[in-house]
Parts: sequence; structure tokens; C-alpha cells
Amino acid sequence: MSEAKELTGPEGLKKLGSLIAEIRFAMLTTVAQDGTIDSRPMATQKKEFDGVLWFLTARDSRKVDEVAADEHVALMYADPRNQSYVTVKGRANLSRDKAKIHELWNPMYKAWFPGGEDDPQIRVLRVDVDEAEYWEASDSKIVRSLKYLAAAATRGAVDVGTHGTVSVR
Repeated sequence: MSEAKELTGPEGLKKLGSLIAEIRFAMLTTVAQDGTIDSRPMATQKKEFDGVLWFLTARDSRKVDEVAADEHVALMYADPRNQSYVTVKGRANLSRDKAKIHELWNPMYKAWFPGGEDDPQIRVLRVDVDEAEYWEASDSKIVRSLKYLAAAATRGAVDVGTHGTVSVR
């Protein structure tokens, strides 16, 4: 990996948004009541990234209690096909904001919320992103494979991608 890039402001938001735009699911990690770590897949809402990530969840899910006890969360995004990986740290909160539920609603959610947008179980999970870290390959799959072989032969002296951090807040 090349030297880490540190991005902030609009440049950082744009970079982070471009990395996660096509990754549909993230693993949301919270702190469980016993102090252990819980992770589960969540569908990221398709919105232009402005430093906030949105999800819909159920009121009676364990993550709701965990976020209420500790707002700090992490999200992990992975796109193995393009060799792009992102970890996001932020603060989460939950609401019953009907306007936001309507904005985020997709008929597919009826599988989880049979009452539709007015289902009493539905909650909005908002994650205000503080910082992120990313790793991405810089070349095509064939070139990457050749670079991996060269890096192995030269004990890592060949650049195989980019690593960086993004400060959002």
C-alpha cells in the first residue's frame, strides 16, 4: 500500500461517498450490554453521502437497546470485486421521524414491516460519521494480481493500492 492519505472536508466526503456508493450492505457494529461486540448486516439507503448514513430498523431489535446504551457504532463496507474496503466510525441515534421513513421507504421493506410505512415497529437509524479509513486497489484485477506477485517477491516493495483516512467532523 502507498503512504496513507488524509482527507477532510468536501474532498473527504466525496471520497468516502464514492467508495460506499455501490456497496449495498454494511456490517453495523454496536457494543452489547455485556460489553462484547455485536455486528449485523444493514442495507444502506441510497442517498448522496453528506456525512450521515441512514438505515431502517425494527424497534424490538437488539441494536436499538445497544445504541440507546452507547451511541458509538462502526460500519464495515467491503467490495471484494473491486478490492475496496471501508470502516466508518460514528454516533447513532434512533427516531420515529415519519417524513424520513417516507423518504427512505421502499416496498421491499414490507417483508420486515408488514404494516408499511406506518408499521409501529419501524425506526430510523441515523449514523453521523466522525471518521473513516479505507483501502482500495489502484489497478485492474490482472494488474493487481501481477503486483501482488511482485510484492511477494520483493517483500512488499511494490505499491498495490491506496490506504487513507477521512475526518468528517
